[in-house]
Amino acid sequence: MTAHLALIRRHPIKSVGGEGLEHVTLQAARRLPGDREWAVLTEAGERHAVASQTDGQPDRWLPKSCFLRGVVSADLQAVTGGWSEGRLTLSHPRHGSLSLDPETEGARLIDWLRPLWPQGAPAPSRLVRGAAIWTDQKWPWLSILSLDSLRDLETRTGQLLGTHRWRGNLWIEGWAPFAERELIGQVIRIGAVELRIAAHVGRCDATSANTDTGQPDIDMVAALDRLYGHTDFGVFAEVVTGGQLRLQDQVSA
Repeated sequence: MTAHLALIRRHPIKSVGGEGLEHVTLQAARRLPGDREWAVLTEAGERHAVASQTDGQPDRWLPKSCFLRGVVSADLQAVTGGWSEGRLTLSHPRHGSLSLDPETEGARLIDWLRPLWPQGAPAPSRLVRGAAIWTDQKWPWLSILSLDSLRDLETRTGQLLGTHRWRGNLWIEGWAPFAERELIGQVIRIGAVELRIAAHVGRCDATSANTDTGQPDIDMVAALDRLYGHTDFGVFAEVVTGGQLRLQDQVSA
């Protein structure tokens, strides 16, 4: 099978929902447009935001500990949805749906998320946009994952794990399982776009949650370590030469 681009995924709000795309235009040294554009601050994260904000919005990258994250609440992993007719439309299997304009209705999102967030954790405070894209790393990277690696992991664990729990951007099909681990430092091409593979994606307990239920169904970190001798899944990449990506674009390494 010729390796090709099988899925493009974007997550407009960090740790909350996600959507599939048929195409996207990438720019050199930039992240995937609109991915993690918004994030929900916690009360504990506010002190970092207040120290680095302009007109009420953070004006620089903030660490992931400032925000709502799936590693703290498995229920967040079950939120689905993205942009629809100019609004963000989100859904949870036990908590219903919400449609909002993030520019003006952030408070509605906070109210909707409160029941999905542990009472003992710092409470969600506000939806922010700011100058940064709220990926876990401050570098302008996107993530590349392999459907073939996922199938190998599913076979070895005896579970259907799916793509959503990994919250990746680009999914490739047609590589040998975990061949992406050997690409660190190399430049690959997807269609006309060139990307430099920068680092492994280390995984946390957020990936232990079943995205259909919002409940843990595996100790993913332990499973990766036991089966492969590491706790990585996927790689980070930096765009070297921009251009448009489309589903089914061929991949060469």
